[in-house]
Amino acid sequence: MAERVLVVAAHPDDELLGVGGTLARHSAMGDAVNILILAEGVTARHGTRERSAGEGDIAALMDAARSAARLVGAAEPRFAGFPDNRMDEVALLDVVKCVEQCLSELHPSIVYTHYAGDLNIDHQIACQSVVTACRPLPGTSVRAIYAYETLSSTEWAAPLEPVFAPNRFVDISNYLEVKLRALDFYRGEMRAFPHPRSREAVAALAHDRGASIGVDAAEAFMVLRETVL
Repeated sequence: MAERVLVVAAHPDDELLGVGGTLARHSAMGDAVNILILAEGVTARHGTRERSAGEGDIAALMDAARSAARLVGAAEPRFAGFPDNRMDEVALLDVVKCVEQCLSELHPSIVYTHYAGDLNIDHQIACQSVVTACRPLPGTSVRAIYAYETLSSTEWAAPLEPVFAPNRFVDISNYLEVKLRALDFYRGEMRAFPHPRSREAVAALAHDRGASIGVDAAEAFMVLRETVL
């Protein structure tokens, strides 16, 4: 039976860094793939935090997200437009309501989001809002919530929280190249090796995760909740 998949990402490119190969695999298997991007991903870099100062960059980043989604077989992303790296200034209820609206419209069976212990504050809030919105009320469509790792955030976090310890792996050996080509749309977000957000580092992590389960490439997740009916 085809699954309905929702990825909740804090910023444009997080959806690919964490789960891009798995999204391409879901799509190839006939699953419906949707993406919700919470923050605009730009204004934290500017001297002024006003959204109006970064409208051109925000529009370009949204176009990159749309192109990347098409390549991995996902529907056009939804953009919530919360402030970049300032989601702690937004009432958590507002973020939860945004996620709930997506859930009510899409009825996903599988939800992917950030790991709660990431360094980036927006990632932390994304995870908290997803777990809250996906609370297991009677009649919920969500059967599984998985947390992904995001290079340049998950591995940079101080050991104040339990470290990311994956207990679910998805073989993306046939989809790693699609993930890397999709990331090419995010040229402004990627960096030169040895930065962790580089093509080489993304591929190296995929091969490392794959080697840990005996395949060429994999993406790794932590199970936040999984219901078998």
